[in-house]
Order: sequence, then structure tokens, then C-alpha cells
Amino acid sequence: MPDQTADPAARVTVLLVDDDPLVRAGLRLMLGGAGDIDVVGEAADGSEVQALVAAHAPDVVLMDIRMPRLDGLAATEALRRRAEPPEVLVLTTFHTDEHVLRALRAGAAGFVLKDTPPRDIVEAVRKVAAGEPALSPAVLQQLIAQVSAAGTEGRGPARERARGRLAALGDREREVAVAVGHGRSNAEIAAELYMSVPTVKTHVSRILTKLDLNNRVQIALLVHDAGESARES
Repeated sequence: MPDQTADPAARVTVLLVDDDPLVRAGLRLMLGGAGDIDVVGEAADGSEVQALVAAHAPDVVLMDIRMPRLDGLAATEALRRRAEPPEVLVLTTFHTDEHVLRALRAGAAGFVLKDTPPRDIVEAVRKVAAGEPALSPAVLQQLIAQVSAAGTEGRGPARERARGRLAALGDREREVAVAVGHGRSNAEIAAELYMSVPTVKTHVSRILTKLDLNNRVQIALLVHDAGESARES
């Protein structure tokens, strides 16, 4: 039985965006069973998202990629340009969708497969609402492999640009960034680099600010672009 007495300040508000009404109904039912999550609105297309976000100020937008007028990629890019953007959790079929990486680069905090077990989708919503990526190291490596398989045209200039950006970091910040690129959690980074978890969090915050990035996923992608993901920190 959902705990309806949970602290309102701790509740997570969600906007559902999917052109399939059955998918939206299933997600609403699923998330409604969690005691700390409220679905505050639904959209059938990315073109409806900005107005609904302005009206409801959700913590998380659960965003489909493939929609008829404005797809989830363009909608995510537009949302993340807002002054106080919600977190975006992308819905995808992954194995057939080649555009997940663009959504992550645009600032999405992660993604879930449409056939993911309900409890894992609920946990992913909670994680992105808390500022954590909903993207496992294994999935990140699959994404990187997908991009690498697309070819190496333009890789040289892109790699140099990425390395130039990482050069703005201090030595310790760079070590933390590379560890994030390897999919390490804060606790794992703390143990690996002999620092406290709060210190790791401070470094991550500074990295995001210095590099003008949205989240840890974007740090990992930049590390990959710089060719650092193949090296052990």
C-alpha cells in the first residue's frame, strides 16, 4: 500500500511523454504505485512538453524518443536549455535506436528500456530526481561501442577538442573525471583515489561547473571523446 503520508518535499513529480496512450497508462499505473512519486501530467508529443513543464514544474520528464511531430531528442535539447530544467529520463528500445547518445549529450540523465521491470523504472526515476545518472557502466560501454562502430571520421579534431576541455581541470579533478568515465560510483572513486565521498562529490560539482556540463553522463562521454575511457585511472 503506497505511503500517502510521505513528506511532500521528498516526493518526486513526473511528466509522462509518449505518443502511445497505452504506454502512458501503464507508466501512470506503475509510478502511481510508488508512495513517493506523483504523475502531474501527460503529453503525446514533444511539442506539448514546454507548456506542461511551465505549468507543472515536474522534477523528472519521462521522455519517449520516437514521436510524430517533435521527437524526444529535440524536446530534451529544448528542455535542458531552460533556466531551471527538469531531469530527463529517456524511454527507448535501445538496441534499435541509434539516437540515445544524442539525448545523453543533450543533458538527459539516463534512459530506461520500455521492457524494463517496473521496480527498476521506479528506481531510475528516483535516481535522476536525486541528481544521479540512471545509466549502468555496462550500458555506457555499449553506447560507446555503438558510437565507435559508426566510424572514425572527424575523430581527430573531436578528440583534440575534448582533450582541450579536460585540460582545464586540475590533476585531481581530471582523475575523478576519468573515473566517472569508467562508470565508477562516488564510493568506488573515493576508495580508488583515497579520498572521502564528500570530497568526490565536490570534485564532480567543480568538474560540471568548469566544463559547463549537465551531469555525470556528459562527463563520461567527454572522457570517451578524449580517448581516456580506454585507460585505467
